[in-house]
Amino acid sequence: MPQKKRYPARRNNRRRSKKNNNTTFILLAIIAVFVISFFGYRRYVQYKSETQVEMVQQEHNSFVKKVAPYAVTLGKQYGVLPSITIAQAILESNWGTSSLASQYNNYFGIKGEDPSNTKVLQTKEYTNGQWITINGRFRVYSDFRESMKDHTKLLVDGTSWNSQQYKQVIQSKDYIEAAVALQTDGYATDPGYTTKIIRIIQKYNLKKYDEGIK
Repeated sequence: MPQKKRYPARRNNRRRSKKNNNTTFILLAIIAVFVISFFGYRRYVQYKSETQVEMVQQEHNSFVKKVAPYAVTLGKQYGVLPSITIAQAILESNWGTSSLASQYNNYFGIKGEDPSNTKVLQTKEYTNGQWITINGRFRVYSDFRESMKDHTKLLVDGTSWNSQQYKQVIQSKDYIEAAVALQTDGYATDPGYTTKIIRIIQKYNLKKYDEGIK
């Protein structure tokens, strides 16, 4: 007697094949979503980073535009190179964002003794080969231009114990010579102060503000 054909096995194979195809499709979809998400996130991070860099650059440019005109005015009046004044303001006030600068308009860490126009704040100084934190009494100004003028007069008039202390800074013919003189004349305790000032001037092309001063 002839045997009957049986088809269940074939149907099961089709079901398994269909199930495997569905599983493969799901896996591919998951991989595609992951790849798209990964590159999308990388693009987002890149965009965010570029945006932050652009914002910082705009803030820096705004700060230079804010202090440069008066630095030039003081340079013509007292002979201090504007590039030096601007670079010192940038370095010592952290682009005007330090507490001393943003709250008290003191861009140069100028100290004082009169409690009526000073504020005691913590500061770092380089002493005996290391940085230490101390409390200092700093001048409070109603306008940033006041601190810029006080800073310029300090370089011109010197200290109470040495009126010629910053003579080399005033006599310097260019910003490099002046930056070196700041260090040798004892303006700053930071051993890298000269290098930092020169880098700032060169990076932001502050030399252009010195034209016509000397």
